[in-house]
Amino acid sequence: MSNTPTGGTPVAATPLTRAVLEIDEYAAGLGWDQPARLFALVDTDRLRSQEPALADQLGLDDAAAGTLTPIEQDELPPGTALDEFLATIAWPDAVAGCALVVERLMLPPTAEKAIPSDLDEAQLGKWVAEHPERQEVRMTVAVLRGGERESAIRLREKDSPTEVLTGANLVPGLAEALAATFVED
Repeated sequence: MSNTPTGGTPVAATPLTRAVLEIDEYAAGLGWDQPARLFALVDTDRLRSQEPALADQLGLDDAAAGTLTPIEQDELPPGTALDEFLATIAWPDAVAGCALVVERLMLPPTAEKAIPSDLDEAQLGKWVAEHPERQEVRMTVAVLRGGERESAIRLREKDSPTEVLTGANLVPGLAEALAATFVED
């Protein structure tokens, strides 16, 4: 039995999980080899009450009550390291959370043990890209101000909505970096 309703985002237990799966579905529609994408997550009820014209434009109705609405942000600056870019973000109070979609190459744990220790970052990237066990993945990671986290991982070789892995702790480093965007100095 599929967890995907006809023509829609998979059924999910929490608003954050639904938002992550909605963003994953959106990114899947754009295809692979895309740049990183950043999203603000806003409370749909609050958006409808404070910005009714925008809510109408986005097609949000009463059926969306209790959900989070992802709003894609401007493209990330080219040539800027992701961690450096995330360190520059400060969200307004109206933003309940944020999400980031990135594509990466991953190795299984058995291959990670074989990584030569004397490689610099460029050499390591080349080594991973040439490794026969590498997997291309798209990761969608989201966090809320209150600390809740969710992630979705899609393998390029199993590019199907029914093959998306979800969980709160799948990409902990990226979740930490996103959570830091809500920490006030």
